[in-house]
Amino acid sequence: MLKYLGYFTVGVFIGILAALFGLGGGFLIVPTLNLLGVEIHHAVGTSSAAVVFTSLSSALAYSRQKRIHYKIGLLLASTAVIGAYIGAWMTSFISAGMLKVIFGATLIIVAIRIYRKKTAEPTEVRLEDVKVDYRLVPIGGFFAGIASGLLGVGGGIINVPFLTWLGLPIHYAVATSSFAIVFTATAGAIKHYTLGNVELHWLVLLIPGLIVGAQLGARIAKRTKAKNLKNAFAVVMALLALRMILKGLGYPVP
Repeated sequence: MLKYLGYFTVGVFIGILAALFGLGGGFLIVPTLNLLGVEIHHAVGTSSAAVVFTSLSSALAYSRQKRIHYKIGLLLASTAVIGAYIGAWMTSFISAGMLKVIFGATLIIVAIRIYRKKTAEPTEVRLEDVKVDYRLVPIGGFFAGIASGLLGVGGGIINVPFLTWLGLPIHYAVATSSFAIVFTATAGAIKHYTLGNVELHWLVLLIPGLIVGAQLGARIAKRTKAKNLKNAFAVVMALLALRMILKGLGYPVP
């Protein structure tokens, strides 16, 4: 009983962080499963499937808060689905070591820019008044999809900084990223399942906690000031990037 309670608690913790930052949760699910003895390719595949439930729970919560920009989310997803399928397929042929180093170094630069960037509170900018160049959105979605399928992350690690760069306030970027990840993670999960990379036993253990945690994370985000949410996101991204670089260089980090 204590073992299952432990899995539920882990799921809640991951779900809170996933919804709070619009990241899907794969950045924690993959190393957690790997530490529990799941082979890395299976950890990535199982993570992709778990992220479907995390992001769906987050998206439902943010939908009730009316913070999802559906047009941007669907544009992101339209190419992210293709990218996720390609990324999942690439895991069969590519060693991700050097890719992680390059990707991580790029993310550190992005994290610094996000930390310095000013952002508005949801009360200051109405969602319908946000103006972005919609032609650029599918480009970011495609690369987010590749990252999702290849690295087992939800794609939010690209979505959120990309959307804030386009001009979307951080709260709306997080919510819209959670919505788009539903489609991205589903595409990656289907491909990983056909490759035999999804461990259903672990998936069933984590899902309840992930769903509950995502609801809590969305509530916490609603009460968090934009500046604090932005800065916290930048710090989390920098830490993830550092971990990615160390893993790419072969260091035994969790």
